[in-house]
Amino acid sequence: MRIYKLTLPSASALRATSFAAAIAVTAALMPLPAIAGTTPFVSARDALKQGMSAYQGGYYEIAIPALEYAAGANEAMANYYLARIYSDSTGSHTDHAKAYMLMQKVVDELAEVDPDNDPRAPFVGASLTALARYIRAGLPEIGLAADLDRAVEYLHNASVIFDNEDAQFELAKLQLKGEGVATNVSKAKHWLSVLTQKGHAGAQAFLADLLSRGKYMDPDQPRALALIAVARANAPAQEALWIEDIYQNIYCGAGDGIRKQASGIVAGWGNRYGRKPSVRERDLEMAQLSAGPVRTCQNGETVNPIDATGAPAGSTSASVRPGPSDGFRPASASTSAPITPMALGGADASPADEAPRGDR
Repeated sequence: MRIYKLTLPSASALRATSFAAAIAVTAALMPLPAIAGTTPFVSARDALKQGMSAYQGGYYEIAIPALEYAAGANEAMANYYLARIYSDSTGSHTDHAKAYMLMQKVVDELAEVDPDNDPRAPFVGASLTALARYIRAGLPEIGLAADLDRAVEYLHNASVIFDNEDAQFELAKLQLKGEGVATNVSKAKHWLSVLTQKGHAGAQAFLADLLSRGKYMDPDQPRALALIAVARANAPAQEALWIEDIYQNIYCGAGDGIRKQASGIVAGWGNRYGRKPSVRERDLEMAQLSAGPVRTCQNGETVNPIDATGAPAGSTSASVRPGPSDGFRPASASTSAPITPMALGGADASPADEAPRGDR
């Protein structure tokens, strides 16, 4: 397996982060007070479990010291969750240099895991994908220059070996434009559809935007609005902002007739192509959305969601329900083929094709 290792500056060259406040919070919440000179954790695995639980609850101040302790005892998964905390640009602990180094450590330590049978394998794929994003953009604080070719190699490894959907999504977008890979529009659309039907919110939003603008395919506003509504419901907190932006653009550009058509599709698609975020992600997303301004169109109209019943919020109009075989097909009376992997991918793409990737 080809996984590139990068030469990084020493840890002393990176910005230090104080954990005093987080340690104090952790000690205060322990069932028994920690005695001086002893650890508050029964074992490294116990610390890992506590750190993961705190991370999943959004309590980063408690998670960090527990995960630091576990990582110091060679619990590789602790590095992954620490990296997730430091890579969260919406949090108060953002440190992308640390996130990069920790993700690279996860890849280095777990590179030989069995991708089919080892439960840690998905975390290696996720780490490779995160590293690829950093490598593509560059990270000046550690002297990391942007390198698209190397980023593509990381994405290939994540996609081919670890079946990482985010890597497949990134490669599909690159295939559309021929950036770092050969241009292959039909295969890119094929895999956007595959990921959409699996419930990948990013792919759903990206495909909805293409449908709305008629880029690489015929425009279809009702399906575009229905699909972005599904993506909006599926979106994890860290993806919510840009997906909301696309939703606003499509919603504001749609008239009442298109909104009614979309409302008749979205309930069925939500059930079929939904992938609900975790409770933590949804709580964080709702907190962010409720704290932000109310979105409006240029004409002052409020941007309303299409709720889970398939009707726009506040609407009392009857919905046009999709038929039992309704896939990604136009809501109008058109006889256009459904947007399935075959239909989007063209004659040279089929469900048996490889995921977005380069040569093995």
